[in-house]
Amino acid sequence: MTYQHQWQDGTAVNLPIGKVVCVGRNYAAHAKELGNSVPEAPILFLKPATALVPLEPNFTIPSGRGSCHHETEISLLIGSTLTGLVSEAEARAAIAGMTLGLDLTLRDVQNQLKQQGHPWEVAKAFDGAAPMGSFAPLPATTDLSDLSFTLTVNGALRQQGHSADMITG
Repeated sequence: MTYQHQWQDGTAVNLPIGKVVCVGRNYAAHAKELGNSVPEAPILFLKPATALVPLEPNFTIPSGRGSCHHETEISLLIGSTLTGLVSEAEARAAIAGMTLGLDLTLRDVQNQLKQQGHPWEVAKAFDGAAPMGSFAPLPATTDLSDLSFTLTVNGALRQQGHSADMITG
């Protein structure tokens, strides 16, 4: 089954599926928790289109590959091509929608790769590594620096965050 972005009303988003661009180590507290340095500039990594799966009604966590961690992420759907450096206004104008998604990481695999000085895409870019919610259009009045979010699993709070805690907005 091929993934298709969806609006919250269940209709398909009429945009092609491209790559998923992620900002790594974007929360200073989480970087420190994992024993990583806090970056001075954004650390970008990619997930392929095959990493995208619907968040609901359910998704599969890989088994037999060690510990799989999850991080709740603010996910922006970019509706027009952005190339090179663009202004904040150009970037904002390109946002077609917003949702929450999960960044799944095979943490044991990632730690082994990091110890060897290898790239860690194998731990972050596997098929199904980016469960994605349904999108809502982004109102012009939304303050992207003032977004709160939570993740509950079976009624238990697992994560809560705020966009003001991001290193790179």
